[in-house]
Amino acid sequence: MKQLTGKELCKILEENGWILKRIQGSHHLYKKEGKFEIISVPVHSNKSLKAGTQKSILKQAGIEL
Repeated sequence: MKQLTGKELCKILEENGWILKRIQGSHHLYKKEGKFEIISVPVHSNKSLKAGTQKSILKQAGIEL
């Protein structure tokens, strides 16, 4: 799996119907119509996300790359 930055992952979420609800510090919080969970994406400048964090966020969102 390719390492993604927080910004790249946000773009993928938005392409899959997730909507940015708010930003708390360096975390972008996404919500999707019909879903109960809120997904938090850490956006720390242009640093890549750790593999486990990236995998967990994609799993929560129901997205396979």
